[in-house]
Amino acid sequence: MKIIDIHTHGLGGYDTRSDKEEDILKIAEIHGSQGVSEIILTIFPSSIKVMRENMMAVRKAMKEQLSAFSSQKPDQLPLTHNASRIIGVHLEGPFLNPSKCGCLNGRSFIEATDYNFKKLIEGFNDIVKIVTIAPEIRGALRLIKKMTDMGIIVSMGHSEATFSEAETGFNTGAKGITHIFNAMRGFHHREPGLAGFGLLNKDIYIEVVADPFHLHYRTLELIFRTKNPERIIIVSDSVRETPVGVMGRVRRRLKAVTNTYGKLLGGSMTVIDSTRRLVKIGFDEMTVMKCITANPERYLFKK
Repeated sequence: MKIIDIHTHGLGGYDTRSDKEEDILKIAEIHGSQGVSEIILTIFPSSIKVMRENMMAVRKAMKEQLSAFSSQKPDQLPLTHNASRIIGVHLEGPFLNPSKCGCLNGRSFIEATDYNFKKLIEGFNDIVKIVTIAPEIRGALRLIKKMTDMGIIVSMGHSEATFSEAETGFNTGAKGITHIFNAMRGFHHREPGLAGFGLLNKDIYIEVVADPFHLHYRTLELIFRTKNPERIIIVSDSVRETPVGVMGRVRRRLKAVTNTYGKLLGGSMTVIDSTRRLVKIGFDEMTVMKCITANPERYLFKK
């Protein structure tokens, strides 16, 4: 049974804001030590130049892993043995809505044009698996269709989209919603928005950050009572500051991962620790485990 995290920026002192393959391999090693089988490394929005440098580091790390696992050379195994396998990248931007930037750098968000998209991913088409985009911004629908036609999974997020705009994005080809409820229009009884669409549409997948800080316990209950359970994917959204080994003896130390202003930077747990937490507080174990195994695998590999 493969455990998959489709949205992780890093953890344990390392993240994808690096041009060094050694840093990327270290992220995979740490995730692997926590029991995660495969990861999609998530790239922060920045200048196109910097994002391409980050993707290049991931590409080199993927090649290093492939070489080490295929050759089984002992001197290559320390960084990769039992590490999570890196299966691609998730670009969280830069085609997002600045009004819902969250902890991301809104000044790095750019217009959703064919030119910018081509400049961003040219030469990396084979490793770009997911792109998060705000469906309501100018040019987004055109890019959603283009990416879908290329075989890239489109996820909607960091967005002010209305329910109708979310529905249009889905009908154009978007397949998922990035960390539902976080960094998007709040649910309102007269305008349920992107979050409402994610809960009510039976086919779209939703990412859920299931640590104690991103979503209230009752919000998690609402999600699992309302949403098609086969379309829920638990993600870590972990970052450099995310600690390792927060359950068990050191669980009392768990704190929100925030900046100096108290804004959440990312998740505080791996996907495995998040699922253990949900089971402990009463969620069905089989349902929750599928959210980090069968569901993300279906999302990534079923056409």
